Amino acid sequence: MASSLYSNAQHVDFESVLGMDDPGMVSMFEALVASGLRGFMGCPAVVYEDALVDFFENASVHNGVVISTVGGQLVEFSEKLFAESFELPVDGLGDLSEMPKDAIFDARSIVSLSGEPINLSGRKNQMKMPFRLLCDIVAKAISVKAGSFNAITVENFSLITVVVCGVKMNWAKYLFSILNKMVSAGSKQAKGFAIKISLLLATFPTVELGESSEFPASKILSKKTVLRFVSINDRDGAEEVTGAAKKKAVSKKRPAADVGAAVPKKKRSFKKKSVSSLELVEVAEEAIPIQQVAEPLLLETFPTVELGESSEFPASKILSKKTVLRFVSINDRDGAEEVTGAAKKKAVSKKGLCN
Repeated sequence: MASSLYSNAQHVDFESVLGMDDPGMVSMFEALVASGLRGFMGCPAVVYEDALVDFFENASVHNGVVISTVGGQLVEFSEKLFAESFELPVDGLGDLSEMPKDAIFDARSIVSLSGEPINLSGRKNQMKMPFRLLCDIVAKAISVKAGSFNAITVENFSLITVVVCGVKMNWAKYLFSILNKMVSAGSKQAKGFAIKISLLLATFPTVELGESSEFPASKILSKKTVLRFVSINDRDGAEEVTGAAKKKAVSKKRPAADVGAAVPKKKRSFKKKSVSSLELVEVAEEAIPIQQVAEPLLLETFPTVELGESSEFPASKILSKKTVLRFVSINDRDGAEEVTGAAKKKAVSKKGLCN
């Protein structure tokens, strides 16, 4: 489908947007006009879908000229034809690598929402609203590359700088080089310029273009679509700020897992102390139900069950006066040995320090 050739494209209805009540937006569009892009971005919005598909299937570049066949007819686009058709400037920078660094530095502050120079590897929500839209325009209508339209790239910001700072640009050379990349085999450049190529094909009287179709109104920047852009970006910006605030609030409340990580666990240490046999006997009396677990009382309630011979529960596992006193004796002995061992270890360590 030819619609895939302009799925991410944008066009501008300059008469509509220049009549808006938003001074910031109007100023941005006036800067686009002053840059020399009105003829390129505001030409009649007509698309010849069948001819476009034919053009891209057969297009190639030879000696700086774009050549293709449409309906069996040869068509050739030169840079001169391209410039004249869209009244593009032919003087100024032909390559973005020639962009003055001071202009980029100035533009970083001019477009900034916070007043601080924006990060060139950041996102367009760092910009004031008119320049967010300009970021979209250069990404979709000029550079026409695939990828995230929310990210700021060095190339796209250089194009923004041209418009914002009034840098002279040889748009004919630059935009024609973009067209060359679109039709070059193996290029990662997305296919685009649907309206512009349709207009160029219409200059060849022998070429059968087929039926024309109007460019989708949703992709044309008019007063209505610009206001919609502002509304969506205002909402997204508010949601992003709210989300960041919630995330910050959650981060202040350290989760239970973090608390456990922050506070080192203490090793369990058992202090053995002598307890009177009377106290332990009292504990044993309270713990009598433990002894009763072994008694087969529940099984004896079933008269039809053959239980076999019975055997006594091991006396060593029953807490009686005898076993409790044995427990005390063992633990007293272990405690004494531990204290003696600690004393010896301390004496040895002191001796080592003296040496």
